[in-house]
Amino acid sequence: MTEPSRPSVDLDPLRIFVGRLSALVESTRDENVILDKGSALLGELIRGDRWLPNEYAAADPTKYRQYLLHCDSRERFSVVSFVWGPGQATPIHDHKVWGLVGVLRGAERDERFSRAPTGALVSNGAPTRLEPGMVSPVSPRIGDIHRVSNAFDDRSSVSIHVYGANIGAVERSTFDSEGYARTFVSGYSNRTLPNLWDRSEGRS
Repeated sequence: MTEPSRPSVDLDPLRIFVGRLSALVESTRDENVILDKGSALLGELIRGDRWLPNEYAAADPTKYRQYLLHCDSRERFSVVSFVWGPGQATPIHDHKVWGLVGVLRGAERDERFSRAPTGALVSNGAPTRLEPGMVSPVSPRIGDIHRVSNAFDDRSSVSIHVYGANIGAVERSTFDSEGYARTFVSGYSNRTLPNLWDRSEGRS
């Protein structure tokens, strides 16, 4: 029995998003404006998911994956797909730059932390559950330390993250519960990128 064919990938939404976000960061350095207007742009992108190729949504059974989808030529922003296998979670970590997290498939838990006078990390309350279509901002100014996990123990979840830098090259930190930091540079899980610029498909 022949399996039904999957809908073809349509990269137009991602290409349009990259163009609009590039215009936004070119027009202003005001973080409030970038987070506000960028949230709206990301929200529009994650209304559908046919634009994300399967290879950038593949889960790993041992750890979450971070696939680079696009990096601005001047490294002013990057677009990443995070893929969480069942029950997977990040350590507590920071970003050093502004960011936007938008859930594409599944659901995620986002737990925020702040520092106590002793330097220890204190949870800011119960984790927020992010459902498909929801966008959550981060930055050193509004709160930059959090832990993210897949809300499901039996399926993968996928979120699209946008950062104000080439996030895979930024020196960041993970933290233990006492607030002690360990430096890391995340890199990316992929060595190829979606080809946003070939518009030849479907043309004779």
